[in-house]
Amino acid sequence: MIALAAGSNTKAQILESLQVGREEEVHRVFHQLLQELSQPREDLQLSLGNALFIKPIVHIHDAFLSAVRTLYLADTFPTNFEDPEVARKQINDYVAKETKGKIVDLVKSFDGTEVMVMVNYIFFKAKWETSFDSKNTQKHAFHVTSEKVVRVPMMRREDQYLYLQDRSLGCKVVGVPYQGNATAFFILPSEGKMGKLEASLHQETLRKWLKTSTKRKLLLYLPKFSIESSFKLENVLPKLGIRDIFTSHADLTPLTNQSNIWVSEMVHKAVVEVDESGTKAAAATEVTFAFRSALMSSQTIMFNRPFLMFIVENAENILFFGKVTHP
Repeated sequence: MIALAAGSNTKAQILESLQVGREEEVHRVFHQLLQELSQPREDLQLSLGNALFIKPIVHIHDAFLSAVRTLYLADTFPTNFEDPEVARKQINDYVAKETKGKIVDLVKSFDGTEVMVMVNYIFFKAKWETSFDSKNTQKHAFHVTSEKVVRVPMMRREDQYLYLQDRSLGCKVVGVPYQGNATAFFILPSEGKMGKLEASLHQETLRKWLKTSTKRKLLLYLPKFSIESSFKLENVLPKLGIRDIFTSHADLTPLTNQSNIWVSEMVHKAVVEVDESGTKAAAATEVTFAFRSALMSSQTIMFNRPFLMFIVENAENILFFGKVTHP
């Protein structure tokens, strides 16, 4: 969505980081994905959307507003950024409502120089296809590091699961289905292999796992856990080549003719909770524009050390990706 607001080299950096040639293709794909994921479902909750909070006295081009509403189904709201606390509360209340209370305090503070805030959010809630029996949940050791061990509630269930062992990356992958058309995949690296796995992981790897995993009888031990993480993307995206938009070199003329505007802050926050019944997950990103100023014997797999996970919908749409280091 931010590519719509950018021009010249600023836009080129964004498109290059996405590894796409034509901007129109980016917007078409995201629009199609939004429409597909926004369809009502009986067995799981999945909601996502975008919103713009705009300072009324700043003129935002009609063409830009029309494009974000059409392509990204974005809501727009007038916002009084001259009263930072009122603006902060308006945005945080909106995000909390849309993520069913899972994302709170996305925005920590404003300084009054803001002219527009972009927010996108996603909320996912689903029950396991077969729930874990809470009577089987017991405390087990979880090796946070080679020196640190904690005892955590570990769920247990023997069943047929999607499974594969990737010997080249040194990991095992287990897929646990939800009701509806979604699956959580848990990735357990061999001891000492987490760094290698993270360095080698990319989208093509995940898609290969989705295609090659097969059903196998497993005795699965999986900890109950909750992940909450927050990232300042203005510290991350420059490493991917997106630099100008955070500096005085930003070209945002498709957004407004107002001079001296750049992205001052970009925050992404995600929450994932996993227990016997299923998973609740939510993520939100805030972008602030401011004035420059198969039957076999059971194999036991225990996730008792740091592991990765991702949630996939419709066998292809990756909704969340995370790392569990301390349940």
